[in-house]
Amino acid sequence: MRYFRPLLTPVLVVVYWQLLASSGVISAYLLPPPLTVLHSAVDMWRSGELPQHIATSLARVFEGFFISCSLGMLLAGLVARFSWLEQLLSAPLALFRMIPPLAMTPLLILWLGIGEATQLSIIVLASIFPIFLNARDGLRRVSPEHSELAVALNLSPLRYLFFIVIPSAVPSTVTGVRLAFGYSWRALIGAELIAAASGLGYLIVDSQEMMRTDAVMVGILTIGLIGWLLDALFYQAMAKGLSRRFPEVIR
Repeated sequence: MRYFRPLLTPVLVVVYWQLLASSGVISAYLLPPPLTVLHSAVDMWRSGELPQHIATSLARVFEGFFISCSLGMLLAGLVARFSWLEQLLSAPLALFRMIPPLAMTPLLILWLGIGEATQLSIIVLASIFPIFLNARDGLRRVSPEHSELAVALNLSPLRYLFFIVIPSAVPSTVTGVRLAFGYSWRALIGAELIAAASGLGYLIVDSQEMMRTDAVMVGILTIGLIGWLLDALFYQAMAKGLSRRFPEVIR
């Protein structure tokens, strides 16, 4: 039964949804029944519309996430190495961290136009800070015993980095990367709702303008299912790859 317990709540929600939609209390236009949404999803998949939007959103989110990981880890390494750089950048970084990425959308549209550059910029702004903060804290989490051991063994700076500092930073960095991916996905969908001509966010807006509530529901549920699946796959990959050496990564 433990394998079926996670499915109990979603099943009850769908049953309640069907009862509420069929009772006539709420208009079918505002809340289409689950079967209507399912039929719309099947039709959109067969026509190729839904796979195309899914592929577009996934391509954007992975590209933006890769940029965020690269920039965030590079910045964390520089700040952890040079204390004066952190003092110089602490105020601007704190300021940008407190600004919601979607608040930057009108300005980014003026600067970059409605296109891929705007989408990627919003993803980077949303996901770079979890990676940066967790990687920076991890790089500084080297225990005094390990530092003394490195001195006793007369390790070179490069060996000290690869055998002491980076392994100490892995657990915290992985946590930041997992958080950042969730932020990337949500920020992308928000950006596509405002400034995109394709993708799942655009699908929702376009369906709303066409007064197709069933297609709107398909877009919303697809976003949730894909986000849940990607997070689960990421967690399993990290669990298998790091749980033995870094058990503290798995919360």
